Formats: sequence, C-alpha cells, structure tokens
Amino acid sequence: MCKVYNTIGCLTNIKSHLHEQGIYDFKSVKELIRFQKNYADVRKNIISEHEVLIAQEKKNLGEAIAQLNELIDTTKSDTAQKLTQELEYLKQALASLPSPNTVMKVYVYYYKKAILWLKIQRASRLFIPKIESSVKHLIHSLSEKSNRFHYIDSSFAGAVNQSSLLPLQDLDHRKKTIDEIDASILVAIGEQKVVKELEKLSDDYILINDFTYTFHPPLYNRQENDHIRSVQIDHLLVAPSGIFLIETKNWSQNSLRNLSLRSPVEQVRRTSFALYHLLNVRVNMSLLALKQHHWGDRKIPIRNLIVLINNRPNETFQYVKIVNLNELLSYITYFEPCFSGKEVESIAQNLLNRSG
Repeated sequence: MCKVYNTIGCLTNIKSHLHEQGIYDFKSVKELIRFQKNYADVRKNIISEHEVLIAQEKKNLGEAIAQLNELIDTTKSDTAQKLTQELEYLKQALASLPSPNTVMKVYVYYYKKAILWLKIQRASRLFIPKIESSVKHLIHSLSEKSNRFHYIDSSFAGAVNQSSLLPLQDLDHRKKTIDEIDASILVAIGEQKVVKELEKLSDDYILINDFTYTFHPPLYNRQENDHIRSVQIDHLLVAPSGIFLIETKNWSQNSLRNLSLRSPVEQVRRTSFALYHLLNVRVNMSLLALKQHHWGDRKIPIRNLIVLINNRPNETFQYVKIVNLNELLSYITYFEPCFSGKEVESIAQNLLNRSG
C-alpha cells in the first residue's frame, strides 16, 4: 500500500472554517454532505417534535389548571375553617370571663375583656385577607399557567416557533456555514477519491498531500515574467519513475466552459516550474542522496497531472496530462523505474522537511 503523508488541504481548510464558527461535531466530508442532503427533513422534524412538545405542554397545563383550581378551593375552605375556629375560641373566651368581686378584679376584668374584644375585631377584619393570602402563591401560579394555556390555544404556531427557535437557529447556522464552503467540499470529495485510488499503489510509492512551500526571496520565472512567492500542490507522488505533480478538479461542464475560472493547466505549469527549481537546486547542492552517474547529475523527472473527477475537456495540452480517475494508476505505472527505494525515500523526506 502506498505510504501517505499529510491530510488533504481542503479537509484542513474545511475543519478550520467550521471550528471558527463553533462547529466541531462533523468528522468527515460524508457527514457534511449528508447534513446538506437531509437539512430540509431535519428542519421539518425539529418543528414536528416541538409541535408534539407544545401539544403535550397544553395538555399538562390543562390538568395543572384543574388541579390548582381544586387546590385553591380546598385551601380557602381549610383556612376559613381554621380562622373560624380561632374566632369562636376568642368569642368563647370573652363570654367565659368570670365576673369580678373586688375593685382590683374589676380593673383586671375590663382589661382582659378589652384585649379579647380587640383580638376578635382584628381576627374578623383579617378573616378574608388571610384566606386570600393563603392562596396567593397558588393564584399567581394559576395565572401564569392560564396565560400560557390561552396563548398556546390562541396561537399554537407561534408557541411552536418560539419553542423551536434555538434549535432551528443552530441548524440554520450550520447550513449557512457549510454552504459557504460548498466548493471546498466538492474539491475535498475529489481529492479523497484521488488519494483512495493512489493508496492502491505499492509501498514503493510515497504520497505527500497538501505540499506547500514559500520562496525567500520570491522565485522569478523569466519566461512568464512571474515572481513566485509560494506554491501549494494537492498531491505529490514520489515514485520509482520520478515525481507526479497532481492537481484534482471536481468540475462540472459549466465550470469547464467558465472563462472566468483560472486555467488549471497554467496553475500546474507554474507549480511545476517552482518544484523543478526546488528539487534541482537541492540535487546540485548534494542534499538529496541520489546515486551518482559517471555522466553527470541525474535529473528528477516531474510529470504534471490534472485529475478530473466528473468531466474532462476533449483537448490535450502541452506539459500537462489530463486524466480521469480510472486512468490515473495505469498512467502512473506506465513509466519505467529510475530510482531505488532508498532514493525515493530520500526525495520524499527532503520534500516533507521543506513543506509547510
């Protein structure tokens, strides 16, 4: 099996974008695609679930309101009975005061009588307020539940919308965030397919995904009058027959005809020029452990590939080979080996050390 290094670039970008938006629970591109496909159904399910919740809440409120009305009546009755007993006790105490038989006892008698009379007056005055106070918290709870019940009854859809607001906002936030990287998802699908295909190669091959390099100072391409500051390559396949620079495009027919899109052929040629310079400078500096030939320094062949997943143009292009996914392996294995396993390892390790 082909040795593989690094995650494909689009997956890294997708993950970073999702994490910036506080989304962490998607583990693969397949999950993102499944989310997009099922979004409308999930949204309907959320609303349906909250319709059930609100209907159940209304039923529970109806039962709670009935229980509260019964509890209020019972509490009022029990409180009234207790207060009546206390009032009767005071009245009996007043009626049962013994008549005084001395001057001193007269003063005590009238004092006690006045105190009991005041207590009776106060108990009579507070009779209704105390009953109302005993059920005040129950009436407050009844009012809240009744208001909520009437709101649900008169505006069921509004109650459902209110209840489902947060989960729907979270769902819509995810949809918007994922839609923003829809193009990257398509690219990632294509790149994953290419990687899966290349993994079928033997361990004589080494695949480096998302190879990046920055030139200090910028590399000047005289022929194109182009200052190259950095390059990014979808896949670098280090093979016994050389290096395959592979760019993946998961384009539709409309994309192929779109004149505003940058030519992938130009992109690959530019990247290939930079890679050729990087490798051959390192060869000349003896930084790659390549077996010397008595005729001179050996060349590292670089073959430029564009893999089109769904559609491809009928034309052919200079310096760049266009293949479909099912043609990829047969093209790569067509070439004769020119490097040993150790040399392949040396080239790949040097590239890995420079990437990033």
